[in-house]
Order: sequence, then C-alpha cells, then structure tokens
Amino acid sequence: KNFSETGNFGFGIQEHIDLGIKYDPSIGIFGMDFFVVLERPGFRVSRRKRFRSRIGLQHKITKKDSIDWFKSKFGGTVVDY
Repeated sequence: KNFSETGNFGFGIQEHIDLGIKYDPSIGIFGMDFFVVLERPGFRVSRRKRFRSRIGLQHKITKKDSIDWFKSKFGGTVVDY
C-alpha cells in the first residue's frame, strides 16, 4: 500500500525524536511524511525542454523493482504488498 505501480514509495515517522533529534519543548512533538521517487539514469529525457522523448518499458521502474531495492539497500521488510 506504500509502494506505487511506478516505483515510488512513502512512509511516515510519528515523532521526530525517533530520528535522534533532541527534544525541544518550544517546538513540541511533530511527525514527518517522506515520499521517495526512484529513477534510473537517463530518465530526464522525458522532462527536458529540447528533444523530449519517451521512456522505454524496460527502463521504467516497477513496484517489484522498488521493493527489491528497498530490501537490499536498507534491509527492511515489506508487509502486504
């Protein structure tokens, strides 16, 4: 549910203290949401102004690719995908 079909994923942290930041009473406790966009090198051809072109199917990142990358890079576990 956190991974999209285009290889992007998001997650949230309930308290910023979990990141190792010291608690400041004037700020209080707040959470954060992160959204990660994965792209392969050369993906810019679809966004540039000159000579814009399409990204091939083999070059696009799929949901399975992003889950595999997350598991290998961070050693995390993915539940219910």
